[in-house]
Amino acid sequence: MAVDNNQLSGAESLRKTRTYGKVRCHNPSCMGRLEPEPGAKTVKCPVCLSEFRLAWIKKNFPRIRGPVWEVNKKLAEEALKKKMEGK
Repeated sequence: MAVDNNQLSGAESLRKTRTYGKVRCHNPSCMGRLEPEPGAKTVKCPVCLSEFRLAWIKKNFPRIRGPVWEVNKKLAEEALKKKMEGK
């Protein structure tokens, strides 16, 4: 069988889809991509308004440490209030 030099291996094709410098929103109903400024301490999702604390592994390699509790608690209380008004 001839070897086709134009085809990529599985690892090589996945490498093209990697996104460095971005993280996903940890809100399960959102999961949007967030692109924080380099060195930023927090990032806010423009879709669901959740805010997360960041840690930088390398210069352009962020990771989410956890939620900003004050912001996310306020969002949860507002959602509960709207839900209770609807009943």
